[in-house]
Amino acid sequence: MKESQGISLSTLPRDLIAGLVVFLVALPLCLGVALASNAPLFSGLIAGIVGGIVVGIFSGSHTSVSGPAAGLTAIVAAQIAALGSFEAFLLAVVIGGALQVALGIAKAGALSAFFPLSVIKGLLAAIGVILILKQIPHVFGHDTDPEGDLAFQQPDQHNTFSEIFTLFQGEIHLGATVIGLLGIVLLVLWDKWKPLKRSGVPGPLVVVLIGVAIHLLFQRLGGPWLIEASHLVQVPVAESPREFLGFFQLPDFSQLTNPAVYVAGVTVAIVASLETLLNLEAVDKLDPKQRHSPPSRELLAQGVGNMTAGLLGGIPVTSVIIRSSVNVNSGAQSKLSTIFHGTLLIGCVMFLPVYLNMIPLAALAAILLVTGFKLASPALFRQMWAGGRYQFLPFIITLSAIVLTDLLIGIVIGLVVSTLFILNSNLRRPIRRVVETHVGGNVLHIELANQVSFLNRAALDKVLRDAPRGTHVLIDATETDYIDPDIMSLIDDFKNQTAPAHGVEVSLRGFRDKYSAIQDETRFADYTTRELQGQVTARQVITMLEEGNERFRTNKRLSRDFNRQLSGAAQGQHPLAVVLSCIDSRAPAELVFDLGLGDIFSVRVAGNVTSDKVLGSMEYGTAVAGAKLIVVMGHTRCGAVTASIDLACAKQDACQATGCHNLDSIVQEIQMVTDPSQLRSVPTLSAEEKLRFVDGVARDNVLHTVRRIIELSPTIEGLVAEGRVAIVGALYDVASGHIDFMIDEALGLEKTDRKAALAASNAN
Repeated sequence: MKESQGISLSTLPRDLIAGLVVFLVALPLCLGVALASNAPLFSGLIAGIVGGIVVGIFSGSHTSVSGPAAGLTAIVAAQIAALGSFEAFLLAVVIGGALQVALGIAKAGALSAFFPLSVIKGLLAAIGVILILKQIPHVFGHDTDPEGDLAFQQPDQHNTFSEIFTLFQGEIHLGATVIGLLGIVLLVLWDKWKPLKRSGVPGPLVVVLIGVAIHLLFQRLGGPWLIEASHLVQVPVAESPREFLGFFQLPDFSQLTNPAVYVAGVTVAIVASLETLLNLEAVDKLDPKQRHSPPSRELLAQGVGNMTAGLLGGIPVTSVIIRSSVNVNSGAQSKLSTIFHGTLLIGCVMFLPVYLNMIPLAALAAILLVTGFKLASPALFRQMWAGGRYQFLPFIITLSAIVLTDLLIGIVIGLVVSTLFILNSNLRRPIRRVVETHVGGNVLHIELANQVSFLNRAALDKVLRDAPRGTHVLIDATETDYIDPDIMSLIDDFKNQTAPAHGVEVSLRGFRDKYSAIQDETRFADYTTRELQGQVTARQVITMLEEGNERFRTNKRLSRDFNRQLSGAAQGQHPLAVVLSCIDSRAPAELVFDLGLGDIFSVRVAGNVTSDKVLGSMEYGTAVAGAKLIVVMGHTRCGAVTASIDLACAKQDACQATGCHNLDSIVQEIQMVTDPSQLRSVPTLSAEEKLRFVDGVARDNVLHTVRRIIELSPTIEGLVAEGRVAIVGALYDVASGHIDFMIDEALGLEKTDRKAALAASNAN
């Protein structure tokens, strides 16, 4: 369901407060990005204003904030140098914006759905780590590196790490240090202490105001406490309206015939669009309401913004993660906050530049540093580690690459690494390989993936060649949409040449009509026939049931052709076993044993107890239909067993307690296996102890039912004595999905195996 983006009076205060905080953070970032890009300082402010107001109006995002991007600084500087003038570059920005509008109209934003989550979270964590590392010098007043530069190598010939070590060489300014450390303490306190958090007053605003007040105080003290102009915000100040208008520059339209301008425009469009889409996905992950921002609309909004910025003299804009994360952390509810931050930028730059230049960078550094800790939280690292290496390695490589290079190069490295991991995973597992112990012999099920390309050829060839002699191989393409011609050729060669030479039978299933060279062909009975039923032993049936349960428990159930089984079973039924189970909805025998149509007779009754009708059904299944095994399957946490125990403790009958007139026979049957002396202690048991007691009674009830079948059915007793049928109990764990067969207590199991072995010997 889409949420309205309209302005709501209930959220208006929070949006305005968030916009104010973002404005304070955006101001030095706009100036710093322009400085790092070798562009006029005011061009960064223009980009921030356009990103807030113009992009904010057209954007479909609730929380994303746009402005000049640190990830574009290297490209902007290189293109300005290549084109020879800033005015020519402005024309490239306009062209790039027009291309972004075209991309938005063409719905190119859909590509964002393919960005790996590990890269997006790596981007968030990397920005957090960079903010922490980059702001440490600013907190202590060492500000030779411009605020907003995220690159590892810095203009002052230091890098992100070496800049920190300069602090140990004495480059610490006492006044800035006091403001920076006090700001961090206040922000942490504002987050932890509920009265402050609920006050409605934004902590970052308080930090800035206190920072300005301390700066003015230190001006009077002088000496080492004095905060110099290089440690303050430096907004260009115009002496007159005419001088202010002179800050704006127009593109050089005479360069329209210069091919280099179009190359620069395409470069700006591609890089800005990639960074926008990645940042947009990342910001949506930060949004507490988890709202979705339409990516194609965002491309269109960014395009309009860049065309406007280029026409007014601004550097390119993108969605930016730092300002967006500050926006989210400040409680923004709608895009009004980003529009308001742009409005504050233009208003304050026009009328209050002198007052803005009183803000210490150390106060703003404290805000950004705390934001960095929120982005690179230990919880995020634990979450990615828990996701396994295919999540953690691309995440940590993306993070490291961004920190050690710059935003753009790091993102590209992260995307490449993540793609390689995806390809590696696909190469290693283009198929699902399951061995089924079938009544007609082992069947190797090879289930092809949704897309099988030439990259999967080597892995599939190895699996096919490793098929043991005498095995039946079923190649299943039921879930496959595309198969590369190289793969089709491999399958055809294996079926017609390699497999016959190795004594391997091959069946094919699910191949679509468009693959005319290969036709579906099943060369084994994937349902139970009378012939196969006659060959199998009770022990083999138990093995098949155990393997089927293992597939069910590990979520590797076989893909079955139920239409073919339906057709085969229509001719008659020849089940392998009769399963007496409880009616509990969590224990369907066909599912938990991963069986097909016609494989078992399923008899279900509450508490898996016996009765004349139950015995009659089992007698038919064995004496007439020829099943080789009877399985009495109880289960843990059984409701019938629990009710029987509770009724015995309360000394009530079922009819009195439940109003069910025919339930007493089931309850009384189960109560036969309970020890009255043990029942007296049940009311004192803890919940966990009672569960164990119930499960113990359920197990005893299964064995009791096994014995009762022999006692009450001369037919089944005779079949067991003749070695034609075996009876075994089993307990299904509803929590784990595992079935425990009670082999030691089975009746007639060894005798049926000996009889089958003797019959096979006589046949030979």
